[in-house]
Order: sequence, then structure tokens, then C-alpha cells
Amino acid sequence: MLAGLVAVCLFPHRLAAQEFYNYVGQIDAHSALIAWGIAAAPGNSIGRDSKPLGKAILRMAGRDTPSDRNWAIVNGLAPDTTYPYEIDIDGRKRGAGEVRTWPENSTHLCFFAIGDFGNATPGQYAVADAMRKEFARRKQSGCPVRFVLTLGDNIYADVDMKFAYLRSGDLDAHWETKFFRPYREILREVPFLPTLGNHDGNGSENRGDLFVYLDNFFFPGNRPARWYTFTWGAFAQFFALDSTDNTETGPPKPVYLPDGEESRWLARSLGASTARWKIPYLHHPIYNAGPRHGSSYNDLRDWVEMFRKSNVRLVLSGHEHNFQYTDASATDGILYVVSGSGGELRTGDVRRKMSKAHIAGWAASRQFLSVEIEGRQAKIQPVSPDRIRVIGPDRKRLPLPVVQNLP
Repeated sequence: MLAGLVAVCLFPHRLAAQEFYNYVGQIDAHSALIAWGIAAAPGNSIGRDSKPLGKAILRMAGRDTPSDRNWAIVNGLAPDTTYPYEIDIDGRKRGAGEVRTWPENSTHLCFFAIGDFGNATPGQYAVADAMRKEFARRKQSGCPVRFVLTLGDNIYADVDMKFAYLRSGDLDAHWETKFFRPYREILREVPFLPTLGNHDGNGSENRGDLFVYLDNFFFPGNRPARWYTFTWGAFAQFFALDSTDNTETGPPKPVYLPDGEESRWLARSLGASTARWKIPYLHHPIYNAGPRHGSSYNDLRDWVEMFRKSNVRLVLSGHEHNFQYTDASATDGILYVVSGSGGELRTGDVRRKMSKAHIAGWAASRQFLSVEIEGRQAKIQPVSPDRIRVIGPDRKRLPLPVVQNLP
């Protein structure tokens, strides 16, 4: 009895039932990447370079795709078509789901965005449950959710002692309760397309967090990337940006400087885009009324100018743990939306700061964004497990969804 109790205390993850997770890594009009693994196992047990669980077969589209890794790509799929899939490992069915390929051309898109979420708290799980329900509702509508954008701070440390961080995301086991478990139903059907936050590396926590982030998520072209772009249906192009001080070697330092590699890439990519909607998303808000963090405008003013010149009309970010959006008439016609309370929440009143910060609406609620774009109009709806009340600086309640139109 005593030996068993000691084992439970010292090796809880070894004794707990290890759950198998499968998830959509990437998808486009003609292919799908499906990944799988066990996030609670020791070492690298899920993600691109994880230790294989066995000889795997991905069954999809009437054919078998063998893999000696914990992921496989199926090519030659038809656009905008639903495909059930099954994962067999060593002759045993281990996972299943379904995907819907993207259309080659479209003028209608629905997606989710969530920021500052991975803390394994009841608050995160309440938002995740609200997301699951909205995902199911949307699936039965004329506009199912096609992907989820993350707005940074994907995994938080359980213990933050400023000089040491425990269970911060530098091991796969940290991801189970903070990512794979709360979103498992959604992950089986659509990809999460991430951005980095300051808690996803040595900007605030452990450098190892960054490498696990790059391993567990899959990126366009199947190449790990700290910033990247993708296009949906020749209609909307998204630009995932790294606004952090995270580094792969050496002390933390900005990656977003005006003459840096990322900014040069962004200038080229925005300039080459022919999409109707160009949507950058990043962690740090360019406009922000607080209560804890300030605006990142001065640090990112070169990006702001690129957005203006490239006819960007919608920018999404996280970092501040509430919901905010700008008065677009005061921000170069661009609607900036902050959604940083997918798990973390700050309730401080920001009304006195809103006008100066060009913030038109604010809500201190846990939430994620449900975004629908049709033609030249975008509707941004914060979805909360609780009653959500968005107010302006004059304390008046504001209507939802927030609407942005192309000129």
C-alpha cells in the first residue's frame, strides 16, 4: 500500500490512463495533414518529430496512407469536400475524425480566434466548452468553422517564480490539460493556426517552450515557422506575426524591429497579396486601454504603416486579458480587435482610458471570437460562457456583433 502511494505521488502521469489524441495539423483545397500522439507520455510523444507509437495507417478517401511518423499527409483530395478518417496503429484503431477541405474560390468564411488561454483552469475549460458548442452549431449552418487562430500565450506555466517556471510548455506532458484535452473535439476536424506570445518562450518563461510549440503545431508548407501566411479560398489572406522577444539562442530580444527579417518579409508579403481581405494577427495589441498592459503602437508603428498602405481593414491580437475593439475611424480605417481572455481574465475597469487609446468597446469577460466574413463585410462576435456586456467609454451598452466593411 505504501509503495503504491509513493508511486502515485512521484509518477502520477505514468499511472494515469494515457489518452490518445488525433488532430488536424494543416488543410487546404487538395490535402490534409493528420497528426496523433500521447501528450502525457515522457519525452516527445506528440508532434512533428515525436517518437512513433508504431506502424501507422491513415485511412481516408478510400485509400490507406502508411506512415512511420506520428502524422501523415493525404493528397489528391477534392475541394470543399468532407472526408471521414481513421488512424490504425499496429493493426488497432486508435483515433478517428473528419475533415472538410477548403474551397479553391470563395466569398464566405467562418473561423474562430482565441488568445491567452492555456492555463488548465476552470475558466479555460468553460470557454473551451462554449467553443465546442458554437463549433457544433456552426457546423449545421451555412458557414462551418474552417480553422482556429491563436493569438499567443498558448501555454502558461503552472508556477511563475520570475527566476523559475514550472510546467511552462517545454514538455508535451504540459500540453495535455492546457491544449489537447480542452479542444480535442475541434482539433479532430480543423487546424489551430498559432501565433507566439510572450509566455511561449524565453520572452517570459522557458526557451524550451518555443521548440515544443514549433513541434506540436503544424504550419503551411509543413515547415515550422515563427511567422507565416496562408490564403483561404483566394478570398482572405492571413499573416501570423511574431511580436515577441523570444529567441532560439541568447537573451530575449525583439524579433519585430523595422529592419529585421520578419518586417522585410511582411512588407514583401503584404505587397504581393491580391486577396480581398488581408488579416494580420499577432499577440501584442497595437491599441489597448489596459488595465495591465499598454499599447504596442510605438514598437510596431512600421507594421501599422504597412497595414495602412496595404489596405488592411482587420487586425486581431491578444495579450490584454479582456475584449476590446477600436474606433476604426480613429485608427486609419482599420478595426483592431483584442481577444486575450480565452483562459486568463482581468476585470479592471478601463473606461477612463478608452477614448485616449481609441478603444470604442470593452468587456471584462472570458471569451473567444467567432468571425464570419461574407463578401465585403466581417462580423466579429465575442462568445463567452457567461453573460457578455460590451460597453463604450460613456458606459452605454454596445450592440454585437462588431461589424467592419471594406471601403
